[in-house]
Amino acid sequence: MDVMSIDDAAGRVATAGPPPAHGGVIPPDLATCADCLRELFDPANRRHRYPFITCAACGPRATIIESLPYERARTSMRGFEPCPACAAEYDDPADRRFHAETIACASCGPRLRWGSMTGEAALRAATDFIAAGAVVVVKGLGGFHLVCDAIDEAAVTRLREVKARDGKPLAIMVRAPVVAGALADLSDDDRALLTAPSAPIVLAPRRHGVLASGVCHGMPDVAVLLPYTPVHHLLLDALRRPLVVTGASPDGSPTPTGEISGLAVDGVLTHDRPIVARYDDSVIRSFGRGSITIRRGRGLAPAPLPLPAAAPPLVAVGAELNSTFTLADGERAVLGPHLGDLPAAATLAAYEQALDHLVHLNGIEPLHAAHDLHPGYLSTRLARRLPSRIAVQHHHAHVAAVAAEHRLEPPFLGVAYDGPGLGDDGTWWGGELLLASYRGYRRLGRFSRAPLPGAEAAARHPVLDGDVIAREAGCPATSSATRLFDAAAALLGLCEVNGFPGEAATRLEQAAGAFPGTEPLAWRLERRGGLWVYDGAATLRHLLEARADGEPAGRIAAAFHATVAAVTVLLCERAATEHDVTQVCLSGEVFENRLLATDVLDRLSAAGFEPYLGRQVPLNDAGLSYGQAAVAAARLARA
Repeated sequence: MDVMSIDDAAGRVATAGPPPAHGGVIPPDLATCADCLRELFDPANRRHRYPFITCAACGPRATIIESLPYERARTSMRGFEPCPACAAEYDDPADRRFHAETIACASCGPRLRWGSMTGEAALRAATDFIAAGAVVVVKGLGGFHLVCDAIDEAAVTRLREVKARDGKPLAIMVRAPVVAGALADLSDDDRALLTAPSAPIVLAPRRHGVLASGVCHGMPDVAVLLPYTPVHHLLLDALRRPLVVTGASPDGSPTPTGEISGLAVDGVLTHDRPIVARYDDSVIRSFGRGSITIRRGRGLAPAPLPLPAAAPPLVAVGAELNSTFTLADGERAVLGPHLGDLPAAATLAAYEQALDHLVHLNGIEPLHAAHDLHPGYLSTRLARRLPSRIAVQHHHAHVAAVAAEHRLEPPFLGVAYDGPGLGDDGTWWGGELLLASYRGYRRLGRFSRAPLPGAEAAARHPVLDGDVIAREAGCPATSSATRLFDAAAALLGLCEVNGFPGEAATRLEQAAGAFPGTEPLAWRLERRGGLWVYDGAATLRHLLEARADGEPAGRIAAAFHATVAAVTVLLCERAATEHDVTQVCLSGEVFENRLLATDVLDRLSAAGFEPYLGRQVPLNDAGLSYGQAAVAAARLARA
């Protein structure tokens, strides 16, 4: 069974039934097409080197639309009156710019600006600064980006200081797929992703090469993308080197869309076409033979997704971190763009602004709000603005998101390996086996619990998880699979402080990659309180014993991954025996782990199961709102 289709991941916009009569489909932004690219570099063409060349098949869409239907007068292009030549192309059915709402040329369209310079002079100034090692800001489609030479160590270090990013890898933009292939180990599917109209960032195994060491900071993957605007193409054509291209804001804050101020950069290459809606670059992680979506943004959002039942107008408000929202009406759901972590005031403001904008565009006035069980989440407080509310357990929402994306008929098993989320029994869940439908679930199994010394502290300091294996810490306990991976990384000395979310687990996966086929560590599956419980402490004790015996950390890390994979299959086999169900939805941020996910998929398939993994919808909390919407739609349909 093909559980990860390249078309569904990023190359093709999914449809989900007819658009509602009162709204419409908001088209995602599209990368510069091959025809426009040829014209851009053709000295005989009248749009030669015009930085805003587009046609009916490419260019900005969602980021410039002010209202529907999609037409020039309802976008931020309305201030640019087409010249006679552009108007003639727009009205000619035989022309490829027939009814191209973003049609423009140097005579009538947007213009670049660098300080007091405009047009070609502005572009040349920005190019010269970058070539000299400067850190500059460039206005993109859905926000402003920090840009520098990705080979220049000093420039990369300074960009990290400006962005306040310590260890998380930086995205690299290159001229062509062949250059990307020199920096990353790309499959044919990966190359198709890179060249798709959505033009996402692709996370693929890193090759050692010319990039500054500060780009990846020793992490196993490199984040690579191709130019998706004419401005990018012109910059890369002039510089002939890879560029760091990352949001022009501190980590965790929304990418700015207005004019830039207060950043310690050497210049700003901007333009006079307003950005109406913020969309960060989409991020896809390569699995070799397929891929998963880490962040659904420019090029993918806000394309519609299916629902398991026709929904009355509703909004699902998502989680506290990696926040998104989903609007639903009828059989269609609109998953909004990734926005960041709600506790940041700027993110909360951006969230409300984006929600208001998509409510307006879609013509959906929510009557119901779906939200997490946690009463203290800011998203839950937002839901209280509506009188009708549906509380959805965190990990049930994760499972429902995978099932709804694949249009599964219940029942299905849900394996949710994630960070801590409030369970319906008042404890913290996170390593769960559920027998589920869209309307509800039954908990069949879990990971053993370990003390949770404060969500933020435990997430940043994995060693805290390692220290509480054999003792209680006077704090709440959690069955979180994320915490188990963090503890293993800490005990193996691979990562004691998470410089960014998921670093410990990523370094554990990286170490394990050199030891394929390693046998599992010790583990125990037992019956407690009517549930199958995997005793993670037994595995961690064996891990410590192997470490004390001098086993390489990488081999032990590989054995740890094999253990979790074997336990997962056994849990599903026990559930299948008792409940006669073979569909399995794998969900939660732990399954962003390439090594674990592919192993579990292979083992489940070999055992006769039908395993499914989220492809278009993120497995992390950025996909949670879609799962909440699916659950709410099913419950309200039966109300």
